[in-house]
Amino acid sequence: MYTFNMVLSFEKMENLQTILDKNPDDIVTRREFAILLLNNNFPEDALKHLQYLIKQKADSETYYYLGIAYEKLKDLQKAEDSYEKSAAISENNIDAIYNLGLVYIDRKKYEQGIKCFERVIKSDSKDSNSYFSLGLCYFKLKDFDSAKINFQKTIELNNEDIYAHFYLGNTLKEQNKNEYAKKEFEKVIELSPDYSWAYFNIASIDYEEGNIDSSIQNIKKTIELNPKDVDAYKIYLKILTKSGEYEQANVVALSAVENCPEEGDLYYILAQINKLQNINDSYKVNMQNAIKYPNTLSVRPELLKHELEEFENF
Repeated sequence: MYTFNMVLSFEKMENLQTILDKNPDDIVTRREFAILLLNNNFPEDALKHLQYLIKQKADSETYYYLGIAYEKLKDLQKAEDSYEKSAAISENNIDAIYNLGLVYIDRKKYEQGIKCFERVIKSDSKDSNSYFSLGLCYFKLKDFDSAKINFQKTIELNNEDIYAHFYLGNTLKEQNKNEYAKKEFEKVIELSPDYSWAYFNIASIDYEEGNIDSSIQNIKKTIELNPKDVDAYKIYLKILTKSGEYEQANVVALSAVENCPEEGDLYYILAQINKLQNINDSYKVNMQNAIKYPNTLSVRPELLKHELEEFENF
């Protein structure tokens, strides 16, 4: 369904196209048209106009929008190049520097990303998004002390940033501060009750600490919100098999492979449950299914084949 604003945008694009048809050298109109195309998610069309504009005048702003177009088209190398050129032409183009930092994160160039976000913060000390991105870079580098400082600063500036609370929780968990980590995940749930990963992380902490009932409760909520959460199924199945609840484990495992049909680990777990139940035919079928998906197996397929051969020869 088109909204009123979308209709206006399309009318505006048609008007700008008409102007350009009459005067292709109208650079101001072409730039406006390119930006409007970007804003309405037509990056390929926008790219053609921006490439034309770059040949006419290679300024910081045009390279910035060119970076956005390439980023939307998932060409991160060209997006990076464009943002770098934009920032090199104008050190005051903070938006280009910020976007460059995000591309560096996507390309796992975390040290370079840190430099970008520090430049943005130097220009605007209250930019919570840059503090968060800075924290994320440090988190990926496993510098958890620095990550914590920046996530806390993000929350100080914007207490409703669910991702800052979530990553602060993960940081605290990495530092074995589970009590404080759980408070952050609980805050995420308060802000966003459908955020399944927050429930999963609480369940993981509870499982590690032996709070099984609470872990199960949060695992069930995780799966309810995200039926494809493989790790949630794994924890739930560990709990059920350890407690000898094989029938229930079988039911959960069957649901798991139905929702995640290409997860070798889940078929392998289901096979082991079948083995414990002495359901031999199902054991063999699910071992074979597990072997079909080596990329999602934590155990080398050769070991599964050997185990299956030994079972069949027993």
